[in-house]
Amino acid sequence: MGKYFGTDGIRGHANRFPMTAEIAMKVGMATGKIFRRGDFRHRVVIGKDTRLSGYMLEPALTAGFTAMGMDVFLLGPVPTPGVAMLTRSLRADLGVMISASHNPYQDNGIKLFGPDGYKLSDQIEAEIEELLETDMNQYLTRPDRLGRAKRIEGVHDRYIEFAKRTLPRSLSLDGLRVVIDCANGAAYRVAPDALWELGAEVIKIGVEPDGFNINDNCGSTSVGTLVSKVREVRADIGIALDGDADRVIIVDEKGKVVDGDQLMAVVAERWSKDNRLTAPGIVATVMSNLGLERFLNGMKLSLVRTKVGDRHVVEHMRAHNYNVGGEQSGHLVLSDYCTTGDGLISALQILAVVAKLGKPVSEVCNRFEPVPQLLKNVRFSEGEPLEAENVKKAIEAGEKKFGENGRIVIRASGTEPLIRVMAEGDSPDMVRDVVDDICEEVRKATL
Repeated sequence: MGKYFGTDGIRGHANRFPMTAEIAMKVGMATGKIFRRGDFRHRVVIGKDTRLSGYMLEPALTAGFTAMGMDVFLLGPVPTPGVAMLTRSLRADLGVMISASHNPYQDNGIKLFGPDGYKLSDQIEAEIEELLETDMNQYLTRPDRLGRAKRIEGVHDRYIEFAKRTLPRSLSLDGLRVVIDCANGAAYRVAPDALWELGAEVIKIGVEPDGFNINDNCGSTSVGTLVSKVREVRADIGIALDGDADRVIIVDEKGKVVDGDQLMAVVAERWSKDNRLTAPGIVATVMSNLGLERFLNGMKLSLVRTKVGDRHVVEHMRAHNYNVGGEQSGHLVLSDYCTTGDGLISALQILAVVAKLGKPVSEVCNRFEPVPQLLKNVRFSEGEPLEAENVKKAIEAGEKKFGENGRIVIRASGTEPLIRVMAEGDSPDMVRDVVDDICEEVRKATL
């Protein structure tokens, strides 16, 4: 993690460092400089979600890129995976998404994609950071080489077609009543339209963005409204996306929430039966439930764990030829179709299994019994609490207590001064005791 880049691009409070118009322009200039590879016209596509601050950051980035001689294609509000897809489709050198994902409207962020539609590597982000600290006026292009900016028409239609093509042509969602919550975010138009075109009866919520209400009591991080709506209209399924629509949480017909671990289990089982898995298992993070691992092991499939963050999942998938991966938060990466998480396409894959089996969502999406899991955060002001001897001893003691019947995961937050302490095991009491003991030692270490 650098001064600007965190676990998923640059993110912060809008109009405060590093989310200012000045830095956005510099990011455009620095990235443009790195990706200017010859004397031909270079292209960059820029998408955004529905936050008010998008109006400030979009022109600032545009100014930076055009100053370096890059042509800018403006997509307007579109899901993050739509930016990744259109970067490849339009043969662009770069893709940019302006979004802070599931955060409230006050925040915003910049995610960068290479010409292959994958997020930039740590190495390139480090190069960008280095350039941000220098005077970039020396790299500005000649007046006759300045870039142009234009809005691209038909973006939504292209993305809807792209999403629909991930399903067999014969598959229809006729007879399915679907509630979709778009979090007043980037997918507010495309997701309901795609479901309707596939034949579903669509009830939509979170589709009236006003610049302020993105992720506000709606979307994948706040599913209460969706649960109520599913029960009220007796829907077959509820689908909740987040602000930039790269993750999804499902609600079954009984109003029960289904997380990313269960969704990965559904896809892994179906694709395994259809001989579609390119490797004998899936990739998830250290936060995924032990129940998922046991379920996969029962099918002779493995669960490979990475550090938290979809980027780490994708890197491992690419390096070892896996085509299913994701996070418990609902960030599924199905690399047969996408280079990044795609909430709508993930939901469509689940709907395809539901339609094929002809069973209720509660049955289809209840693949395993989750092991009791507890996560607590401890705030600290300074130092490296995880390096303290007393903390290390508490972790060792906890691991000894669990043996083969539990796991402990401790990590520093990538965005706040927090230590996240997570444990899971077959005994809820033991899980609670282990987490409390470690949290207590972390507090002592920070005094």
